Amino acid sequence: METQIGGSSVEVTDEGYLKDINQWSREVAIGIAEKEGVTLADDHWKVLEFLQNQYKNGTPLTIRSVGKSGVCSIKELYALFPDGPLKKSTKIAGIPKPVSCI
Repeated sequence: METQIGGSSVEVTDEGYLKDINQWSREVAIGIAEKEGVTLADDHWKVLEFLQNQYKNGTPLTIRSVGKSGVCSIKELYALFPDGPLKKSTKIAGIPKPVSCI
């Protein structure tokens, strides 16, 4: 379905994930984050960049892999993206919902 996020018209799934990562921008990320109740700061952007790089490299994403990355600890990930940190962070990063998320 098509929707307006961050001043852009984008295609999203029923769960709100972007269908095409090429439609992602910082403005779109800010718009998704607002809907998710997250105010993005520098630490958030570091996680989002890491997630996008992992996705582009075909690396499966898990909370544990983010915690082991050195970008942030698992505890910090939960603090940055409360109530489903991997779901929220990947949605904001513009990548598909990880298989490990229910």
